Amino acid sequence: MKLMLTQARILFLAADPNKITAQLRGESLSLAQARPLRDNISTDEITPIPALAYYDERLGAFAWTGLKCGAENPIGKNAIVEAGINVVVGGLRYGKGSSREHSPVAEKAAGVQLVIAESFERIYRQNADNIGLLTSTNMALVDKLARGEALTLEEIVADREESARRVIQSGGLLAWWKGQMEKSGLPPLAATSEPKPMTLGEKIIVRHRLEQGDFPGTALLLRPDWRFIHEYYTAMCGHMLKRTFGRELTLWQPDSIITFEDHLPYMHQSKVHIDGQLTGDLEHLLAAHRAFTQTWGLTAHRYNPDGEGAEGISHALMAERHALPGQLIIGTDSHTPHCGALGCLAVGVGSTDMAGSMVTGAFRMTPPETVKVVFTGTLPEGTGAKDMVLHLLATEWIRQGGGIGKIFEFCGEAVEGLSVDERATLTNMVAELGGVSGLVAPDAQTVAFLKARRGIDFTIEAWMRSDEGAHYASTMVIDCIDLAPMIALPGDPGNGLALSSLSEPVKIDIAYGGSCTAGKRDDFDEYHAVLDWALSRGKLLPPDVTLYLQFGTMDVYDYCREQGYLETFHQAGAILLKPACGACANCGPGSSVNAGQVTISAINRNFPGRSGPGKVWLGSPSTVVASAIKGEITSFNDLKRQYR
Repeated sequence: MKLMLTQARILFLAADPNKITAQLRGESLSLAQARPLRDNISTDEITPIPALAYYDERLGAFAWTGLKCGAENPIGKNAIVEAGINVVVGGLRYGKGSSREHSPVAEKAAGVQLVIAESFERIYRQNADNIGLLTSTNMALVDKLARGEALTLEEIVADREESARRVIQSGGLLAWWKGQMEKSGLPPLAATSEPKPMTLGEKIIVRHRLEQGDFPGTALLLRPDWRFIHEYYTAMCGHMLKRTFGRELTLWQPDSIITFEDHLPYMHQSKVHIDGQLTGDLEHLLAAHRAFTQTWGLTAHRYNPDGEGAEGISHALMAERHALPGQLIIGTDSHTPHCGALGCLAVGVGSTDMAGSMVTGAFRMTPPETVKVVFTGTLPEGTGAKDMVLHLLATEWIRQGGGIGKIFEFCGEAVEGLSVDERATLTNMVAELGGVSGLVAPDAQTVAFLKARRGIDFTIEAWMRSDEGAHYASTMVIDCIDLAPMIALPGDPGNGLALSSLSEPVKIDIAYGGSCTAGKRDDFDEYHAVLDWALSRGKLLPPDVTLYLQFGTMDVYDYCREQGYLETFHQAGAILLKPACGACANCGPGSSVNAGQVTISAINRNFPGRSGPGKVWLGSPSTVVASAIKGEITSFNDLKRQYR
């Protein structure tokens, strides 16, 4: 089978914006001339936040409009369509970040048939496979295309796992699923035998597989306990299902599907959406989400009746209300691994994977290998889980993509000492590590969490731990004596360094504490501790700094009210926001509104444009509010030393 690219129009996503501009004007470059290529291109750059108002072919106009090369955005709206680009070439870790399937959909809608990169992030590539957008890491194909030679589909997918090849050759996942259902339907759960020592992640996979297979390495059909989706994805998901199955559509066990309204409750206070006149389109997305939820009688977590915020961020509420140790969960958010703090396997998926699972009750995954991360010793005063994960992200092995497609198992003395809320910070940011999921084996902390939050008397079963002698792809040992308050410089969460290493002061305009990563009870304990300390010494926010604190769930809001925290926050001058993804996804107050603004934020990622046009530094909850009090980036330890 031929892929007709004898007249390939290649765009090299170069680090130099002038080279991109020249190509869009019609100039041809060789791979050597185009280098260095942009590494770490995020889905936020492929489809920036305004694009997510759409879910169909209209996305093509937005392809790569958020791409940042130095200080420039060289690709304008409709530029790819107008230039006739059909092949795109990028560098390492292409497609970092979100599970938004909008990105490969936009590329395909713009006319792109093939994306070649030195490496891909797992969710992005799976989403591309699912919609029939071809990808390859074989850079030799670039020279072949440049010579005007045609490519066969077989050589493009030659290095792919057999199941992935079958999906791609079927034209995408839903077409493949439809064929499977017509042929033979789905088998029941397979036997749960464990012929060899296994990691906890492997054991959970074995207990949820619908078929036997070589393990790991062969793609398996798995049956999750829970499937969840939020309002940014439901319209696209419903559109795909209707197009593929029409009137024959039925959903498998709708009572295990949960829908969330969590991204857009503050859209009418979001400058990017107001200026782009996008709120009408977003209201359409919300209406489609609600109609789908109502049609199928799905469990729903909604916006608050008072019009302020929502009941909670999807994966945060999943951890508080639904997830249990040993379960398998899929959700349409890259930070779904948040729930792994409870000892379950939680995996972020795109719209097509979710659509397929809604019909079949299953999803396809090649069982990943596991990376064991051991944090030894005791955390120094003033450090916490956010500092741990920023330190891990800054290691060269992670920065070079060593964690891509892996399960991360966090353990060690320091992890055992963390609360479940703090463990969730580690598992949440597995998305930034490039992993499929992250988990912590359940223990007494887990049992106490379930009792306190849900009144459940949970018994940990003997199998809910990794076996001695289990195979790990890699083991990382981090001595906590080496940890200190960390920050990540603007542009990528992997740009981490010890805060004490800053060579000069960094003045801030905005401090933001919240999101799924930093909107939990323990995080608000930290916010309160710093602000209460500051108020006791007469320290208030500087007039040119705005502090936003946004609750991850209404349960957290109620907790803060009961603890008396709200009065402290108000006295300190913080702006309090009810739950939503908010500034983390450039969807509300707390986002920057111009390129000159500097933010210190407790969110999980700081890709270009992620939280507005300004520069975003990442830090822990205590670092965020300490910096707000000082007016420049600082740790709580340093703030206390300054104002003894």
